[in-house]
Amino acid sequence: MAHGHKSDEKIVYVGDSRVRAKSSHIPQPDYSAFPGKSEVFIPNFLLKEWMVGVVVLVGILVLVVSDPAPLGYPADPTNTQFIPMPDWYFLFMYQLLKYPYTSDKFVVFGTVIVPAIMFGGLMVAPFLDTGKERRFYRRPIASLLMILTLVACTYLTVVSWTHYEKELEEKNIIPEHIKREEELHAGKGSGGEGGGAAKKPAAAAAIVAADDPAAEIYKKATCVSCHGGELKGMPSSGIPALRGVGDKHNKDEIMNIIKKGQGNMAAQYDDNIKKGLTDADITKLAEWLAKQKKE
Repeated sequence: MAHGHKSDEKIVYVGDSRVRAKSSHIPQPDYSAFPGKSEVFIPNFLLKEWMVGVVVLVGILVLVVSDPAPLGYPADPTNTQFIPMPDWYFLFMYQLLKYPYTSDKFVVFGTVIVPAIMFGGLMVAPFLDTGKERRFYRRPIASLLMILTLVACTYLTVVSWTHYEKELEEKNIIPEHIKREEELHAGKGSGGEGGGAAKKPAAAAAIVAADDPAAEIYKKATCVSCHGGELKGMPSSGIPALRGVGDKHNKDEIMNIIKKGQGNMAAQYDDNIKKGLTDADITKLAEWLAKQKKE
């Protein structure tokens, strides 16, 4: 308060009657202002997150160890019966690449452009959808795009697996990992109740009359492309060995198989004629194959 009108007179304030300046910035209270409801991020909160992550990782490792991955036979480039299939989470992309507009001349569109659009959309979504509303039914555009994506991925996955099962049924093929597991169980079962080692497979029969002229005809025939030059076939791919085939079929039956086919094998008579063999050559070949007996 002032006691006179002099300009140099000392002014004494009683209390603090000055109006405080307003500020739009409100200082955030420290986490310690909320005891029991908040905590420091490092190390308390981060340590808890790490502990949860370790527990989840241990659970995944236990599942991996308890159920080994299904394995097929070693890769065989000559096995034309094998149907390659990706893991289940890539089935939708595998099916997408089967369509004409994403394969062949448009393979770049299916393998680069489509994934770029999908993943690029996820990256720019937070910048396009800046609304504060968190309930999905209040965000129709974002929710609709999410639902359409899930429906498309689910549909493509189901279609891909359905086609795979249908192809297996049409070609009468047992998947390699299932066949190998059955062979493993059969090997364990043949060890007897005492749990001994599995019996060793019987030795393959030898080639009968390997110096017969028909053996040279065999090397020129279409048979060699599947059954091999040593007549061992590819049992893992469903192609039987021709060693010992004479114990199952006689000359006429083998000739009938060559002309009409059997199982997954198509008729081979016309193809052999096109390769330059004569009817007499094919007859000699059938006679020689009928001689292939174990004893």
